[in-house]
Amino acid sequence: MAVTDDAILRVKEMIVSGELKPGDRLPREADLAERLGLSRNSLREAVKALSLVRVLDVRQGDGTYVSSLRADELLGALSFVLDLHRGEESVLEVLEVRRVLEPACAAIAAVRIEEKDIAALRELCEETEQSDSVERLVELDLEFHRRIAQSAGNAYLAQLLDTLAGPTVRARIWRGIAQGGAVDRTVAEHRAIVDALAAHEPELARSWSTVHVAGVEQWLRNLG
Repeated sequence: MAVTDDAILRVKEMIVSGELKPGDRLPREADLAERLGLSRNSLREAVKALSLVRVLDVRQGDGTYVSSLRADELLGALSFVLDLHRGEESVLEVLEVRRVLEPACAAIAAVRIEEKDIAALRELCEETEQSDSVERLVELDLEFHRRIAQSAGNAYLAQLLDTLAGPTVRARIWRGIAQGGAVDRTVAEHRAIVDALAAHEPELARSWSTVHVAGVEQWLRNLG
């Protein structure tokens, strides 16, 4: 593994330095291995590892290329990891991360959000209030938070939050919210966030977003 790790670092350095750019084809395996002072086997393992996290794109019969390195592609690998860790403790840790990131995202969005996005968020609140299907509630909730993240105008932050969204966990949460008769309260929190965004008040948006995510987190902790 140490040899493979070294090979990964060598290839990474080539990308970070700009020697290899997005879309570039890697030199032939034998040539690259000789150039980097690596065995072909360790280089092959490094390429496999980097392709799994979507840094490299191995095209059968064509060669190996540096991927686009776009945030959505690279962070997509994180969703695979998160899907493997859906236990109670892991879910709460993910919510802690959301409690850090979502309020910051809402604060940024409050400065940059456009009127059309505010109108769309208000419409999502209306639909959520009228929906009686848990599946639909989950879809609307995901779209609500996704639109706020997109309004912040930071592709990395938007993709990271989307990756952390966890539809399965959200379904469980919304089922509990619906059964507990707390849909109205949750929608009220959504509306408060939208009002803060519409007023372009970053700190107010941050505060309401914190209240909202912390409430969900507390609800899950109480289940345990």
